[in-house]
Amino acid sequence: MDEKASNKKQIIPTSSDERLPTLDYLILLIDAKRFNEFREIISGIPPVDVADFFGKMPKKYYAFAYRLLPKEIAAEAFVEMDGELKEHIINSFTDTELSATLEELYIDDTVDIIEEMPAAVVKRILRNSSGENREAINRFLKYPRDTAGTIMTTEYVRFTKEMTVEDALKHVRRVAIDSETIYTCYVTDKKRRLIGIVTAKELLISPLDTRLEDIMEESVIFVRTLDDKEEVANKFDKYGFLALPVV
Repeated sequence: MDEKASNKKQIIPTSSDERLPTLDYLILLIDAKRFNEFREIISGIPPVDVADFFGKMPKKYYAFAYRLLPKEIAAEAFVEMDGELKEHIINSFTDTELSATLEELYIDDTVDIIEEMPAAVVKRILRNSSGENREAINRFLKYPRDTAGTIMTTEYVRFTKEMTVEDALKHVRRVAIDSETIYTCYVTDKKRRLIGIVTAKELLISPLDTRLEDIMEESVIFVRTLDDKEEVANKFDKYGFLALPVV
């Protein structure tokens, strides 16, 4: 092989959006069994664009291409796919693969998927969810459609008022990977009733020995589980919140 040619930087064909490779090129990599290159390229693409690629590729590639995705990208891309594509991929999974995928999803995302799947697929999802997740999913499914309860998450950061800022930051580091939001954190009493909120900004600028009860905001705007989700959306727009507690 010509040494100069071998040292040339690989040129990846791009689509009209110059950040992204073409679908044909990604399929070429799969057909040529250049799986490491495929995985390396796909790792640099936003999950929503990965989902868009899957929506355009021939069905015969779905299952195999999905198995090539890095784990952290696979779950995020899966959430962005349309219902028909999700159903096809789920049906191609072994029970072990389905269980592993469900473990990577937030509970509210799993509930959204369940609501658009046929009964047979729903039963399989529930059967392959952990006991704890299955219990949480069933709680979500009991709320009437279009209420706050159906769009909330139970994966949030919770503190007690006695904790110091240092305690709180250590706690965030432990649980952040499993929490859907960490920018607004909630202070609750022993019965898990909401008594205040603390923002990530407040934690970062406060002295480490400060108790949370001294910096938490006690006048909390919240919604209830049965409130209409349009009312919830209006509160987000009105107050510019990143998150809103549901009680």
